[in-house]
Formats: sequence, structure tokens, C-alpha cells
Amino acid sequence: MTGGKRQWQAWLLAAAIVALAAWPLVEFWLTNPDDQRLVDLDVYRSGGQVLREGRPLYDYFTPAPQLLPFTYPPIAGLLAMPLAVMSWTTAQWVWTIGVFAALAVAVWFSFRQAAVDRKPLLFALAMVCCTYLMPIRDQVRFGQVDILLVALCVADILAVKPRWPRGFLIGLATAVKLTPGVFLIYLLVTRQWRTFWMAVTVTAALTLLPFAVIPQDAFAFWFEALLDPNRLGANAATTNQSVRGMLIRLYLPDLLTSALWLAIVAAIGWYGFRGAYRAYQAKDHVTAVALVGLMAVLLSPVAWIHHLAWVVVVLGAVVGDARDRVRLWVAAGVWLYYVVPIPWWGVSLKALEIPVISPVLGKIVQNGYGLGAIVLVWLLASWLPKRRTTLTN
Repeated sequence: MTGGKRQWQAWLLAAAIVALAAWPLVEFWLTNPDDQRLVDLDVYRSGGQVLREGRPLYDYFTPAPQLLPFTYPPIAGLLAMPLAVMSWTTAQWVWTIGVFAALAVAVWFSFRQAAVDRKPLLFALAMVCCTYLMPIRDQVRFGQVDILLVALCVADILAVKPRWPRGFLIGLATAVKLTPGVFLIYLLVTRQWRTFWMAVTVTAALTLLPFAVIPQDAFAFWFEALLDPNRLGANAATTNQSVRGMLIRLYLPDLLTSALWLAIVAAIGWYGFRGAYRAYQAKDHVTAVALVGLMAVLLSPVAWIHHLAWVVVVLGAVVGDARDRVRLWVAAGVWLYYVVPIPWWGVSLKALEIPVISPVLGKIVQNGYGLGAIVLVWLLASWLPKRRTTLTN
């Protein structure tokens, strides 16, 4: 048997392992009642249908009980139009397969230092582990787009010899969901001028295109819908793990909440982008991408749990070349932390109504994923460089 044939068989085995491991998760969510199944995909598909029918994109809500509006820029609605010509069943399967394909791209680039691109079983192991992270489980549950955005940004930065103009995919991701725009700041800080201008050009082109094609919807988004935070859902809900979400749950006066939020995100932004710049200088591009991805979560006014799909890249950065046992143990701890439903444990703890302990500890645990993301910024920006220095001395 030739080496090439054995390699293909190994990759087929890896694909089979991933499919078998993911199947219980896929089956569980795809057999839910219609009104509880891939509700965000329903938003995208409905947006495409509304545009095909010539109706206002930002006046539409999905049917009860969800009643979800379209919250993305108008270019996302245009890109969702192909979903509108599919049956609901077909769209669910196409999207779910796409989620795992995007996860595979993110894992491929994020864990490449550990040779997952040459060792199929290691790739399968990384895929299975990442599949059961809660932010990734929520990608499947809701039919979300976040892991696709992660894959676009990761591929754009980490591909050695991309077949596309570097910066194009970041521009696409930014135009679709704004928050990847933190990578424009990263490219500016690291003076990657050619990539920066390509990303800016693509973002601008895809942002302006709807003004020519669907001008009423474009104006409605940028001057009305974008300014209404309540369109995104209850900002104080447990699922909002952004810094602002954590502060809102303290129920402080609005002015104080806003002042604290601006001060904290300024500090986190400075620390995170400085860490990303230093990682870039050290040629540790995976760590740089992971840090910038965490900025997309922590600096955003609203960041749902599924936005933490960037944890996949964080794990790849911490694992590195998989030769440092301490880093492997730390990665295992980070993985477990984002597998178990910690924020919901906080909700349960608060419901116990134990004097002093229940409300205080419960609120801390309820904010567990957001607080964990802040710790991950420190881990990547301070602990990881020192760990590398210790090993090389």
C-alpha cells in the first residue's frame, strides 16, 4: 500500500471519528420542535426571503414564539438570499455541515503547530474536543455564523501562501458582522499596510453596495436599527457575557455603568492589542489572532456565549507545538471550563437565596465565561510569553 493511499485512509478515518462524535449533538438539535431549532438560521433565511419579496428587511420578525429581528448589516441579508430558495430542511443540513467545515478550517490553522495538518488522528482529536465547547455547541443549536467569521479571519492571517489577497476575508467578515473589525485595528497597530488597506477596501465596498441595491434597507440599518441595542435581545440576559453585559447585571445607575464600561474596555483594549502586537513581533501569529478575537468579544456592547467561538483559537495558541506538558494541562483546563455550563450554574446558585453568599457568588459564577475571557487575555498576553522564555532558557 502506497504512503499516499494510507494517508487518505487515515484522513477518512479521522472524518468518520469526527462525524460519529458530532452526530449526537447534531441529532439532538435537528430533531427539536420547529420553533426551537436553529432559530438564528431562521433569521438569516427569513431575511433572504424578505429581500426576495421586496419587503423592508428591518421591519420583519420571525414567527412566534421567537419574534427575532434581522440584526446584521444589509450585505448579510443579500448574502443570505440563496438560503431562501432552499427548503427549511435543506437549509438546516447545509448550514450545519457548513458550521463543521468552518470549525475544521479554524482547527486546521489554530492547531497547525501541533502538526494536525500532517497527523489526521490528532486533527480528529482537536475537532472532537472543540465540537463540545459550549460556544461551538451553540453554533449548532442556533445555526449561528460566528465560527464562519472565526474561520475567515484565522485563514486570512495564518495562511502561509493564501490564494486570495490577504485582507479580503477579514473585510468580508467585518462587513457581515462588524465585530471582526477589531482585526482592522490589529492590522493598523502591526503596520501590515497592504493587508489593512485590502480589508478596509472590501469592508467599504460591501458596506456601500447595499446603498445601490437596497438603499432603504441600508439607511434603515445604519441610521435606525444599529442604534437600537434592544434589537439584539435582553442585554442583561445571562447569555450576554460582554463586559457591558456583566456590568448591566450589577444594576448600577446607567451613567455609572456606561462610565465603568468605557474605562474597563479601554484598559482591556490597550492590554489586549499590546499583547497581540508583541505576539506578532515574536512571530506567534496564532496567539495574536486569539487575543484579537477575544477583543471582539470583550469590547463589544453585546457578546452572546456563541460569540466565544474564539476559544478554539485560544486553545490552539496555548497548546502550541504540544511538547510542553504544562501548556497542555492549562489547555485542558481552559477546554473543560468552556465545556461545562458555568454561567447557568450561577443562575441556579442565585435562585437558592442563601443570604450574602447566593447573590454575590451566584453573580460571579453567572459571569463566568466573560470573566474567563478576561483571564484568557492575561494568559495569552503575559503568562504564555513568559512560559516560552522559561523553556528556551
